[in-house]
Amino acid sequence: MTSEKNAIGEIQLEKPADKFGIDDNITINVKFSVTGELREAFNEKNWEKAYNKHDNVFKLKYGVKLFSGGLRKHEVGDSLDTYKKAALFWTRNPKLTQMAEKKVWVQISKNFEPHIPMNQAEAQQLLLDFDEKMNLKASDLGAGKHKIGAEVYVSWFKHDYTEAMDARSSSKEIEIEITK
Repeated sequence: MTSEKNAIGEIQLEKPADKFGIDDNITINVKFSVTGELREAFNEKNWEKAYNKHDNVFKLKYGVKLFSGGLRKHEVGDSLDTYKKAALFWTRNPKLTQMAEKKVWVQISKNFEPHIPMNQAEAQQLLLDFDEKMNLKASDLGAGKHKIGAEVYVSWFKHDYTEAMDARSSSKEIEIEITK
């Protein structure tokens, strides 16, 4: 089930080179964003409303898999299955809240590393923009030309400011060459 109001934006794959040796480790950056209603609704006004209703933790689960093989796809490298969490909290720090009378702010955590954004736009970027480094071994692919793609999923539960979402999307494939 995919929400029509939220979507996974275009998935971009970035490779460091076109050719690799058979003994190389390859890192491919997978970049994507969540677009739509949640990005617009994840703001100070809604943080305050949600906090007052005790809806003060937002957990966004996501994953990335690399695949190879064109029509007969098979997974390559290690897959990623993790989450980001936004925790709303009450603060007296005037440098954080942009609206003078508001006192609720957000902390975004990824892999248990907390970040306190300095403004609403940074909070949206930290929670909803992704740049994941995916690793694979050239030897797992073997010599020759290979098409590599990525599949991404994103999900979250219903909250005061957004409906639930569970979506998947695939990237366009990129080509790499493995030499002996």
